[in-house]
Amino acid sequence: MRYKVLVVDDSTFFRKRVSDFLNQDPGLTVVGEAKNGQEAIDMAAKLQPDVITMDVEMPVMDGISAVKRIMASTPTPILMFSSLTHDGAQATLDALDAGALDFLPKKFEDIARERQEAISLLQQRVKALARRRAFTRPSLLRPAPVMRSSLRDTRVQETKSAPVFESVRPPKATGKRYAALAIGASTGGPVALQTILTKLPASFPYPVFLVQHMPGTFTTAFAARMNNLCQIKVKEAENGDLVEPGCAYLAPGGKQMLVDGSSRSCRIRIVDDTGLDNITYKPSVDLSFASLGRVYGGDILAVVLTGMGADGREGCRSLKPRGATIWAQDEKSCVVYGMPQAVAAAGLSSASLALGDIASHILAEMPA
Repeated sequence: MRYKVLVVDDSTFFRKRVSDFLNQDPGLTVVGEAKNGQEAIDMAAKLQPDVITMDVEMPVMDGISAVKRIMASTPTPILMFSSLTHDGAQATLDALDAGALDFLPKKFEDIARERQEAISLLQQRVKALARRRAFTRPSLLRPAPVMRSSLRDTRVQETKSAPVFESVRPPKATGKRYAALAIGASTGGPVALQTILTKLPASFPYPVFLVQHMPGTFTTAFAARMNNLCQIKVKEAENGDLVEPGCAYLAPGGKQMLVDGSSRSCRIRIVDDTGLDNITYKPSVDLSFASLGRVYGGDILAVVLTGMGADGREGCRSLKPRGATIWAQDEKSCVVYGMPQAVAAAGLSSASLALGDIASHILAEMPA
């Protein structure tokens, strides 16, 4: 089976390169190219692609407006291309809010030089989203609408769970003692994290550690946005931060977030390089989870959310013997069932939960 792709970009050069790279994969075929958002809407309805790659800044209609229109009329998995600037990060988060499922940095140098690593990553991301389209009914592709608040201390109206999936019955709370909550995510993670964190009350009495695969500029923008949406405090972690309850610390993109000290007095340590050759991701869920285990022992609830690959499995493997509780997002509610599947298949998780249920499970297990 070859998945159909629609490529949308106002640059003729970029459209051709992306199309050529995708067509090199025997599992993909580009069925159309559009040079602005309005053409994308028309071609999405006509061609019914399995995936759309979308630029942000285009004439006639921008990518974010096009995403909103497509998700309202012809729901389709959309991969955004965005610049590695502050404005690019903000626009990408807006696109994810509008319904896009994933993004890649727009690097003309990689495209022009035909770097195989970049080509392979593009093909993998598009196929992952295409498989998601085949697995999920199109009407379930849209994420939750965003309810914004300019004041963090004002009670935020809860967003609807995104998307609404059939739920499993919540397990009874174990009564276990906890000292921290840790969450790891990749593809689809920004929307999933928003769905969970916006439901935690201001009185949540534990620190939260977040590892989301993102470039540095994006984690800065994402932390600021989540801080405005959530009742708990959310910040991009900085070296030397004294860990406090009721605060979520987001690992900065391109670096590693570790912790030092004890569960009663813990500080964050941000490093550029750990010297380990087997670490692919920066930030890495594996590294952060393992570091948290050395400080908090088994008094951790670790949750692995949607994402490609297996980052988080080895971190959970180090937490499990210490007595930590580990949950994985279920397949049906994942954008990409990679990271949670790796944890579940290794026998490390005690529950596989629908995205819309995870917050309530956390609050039952870690009462405020």
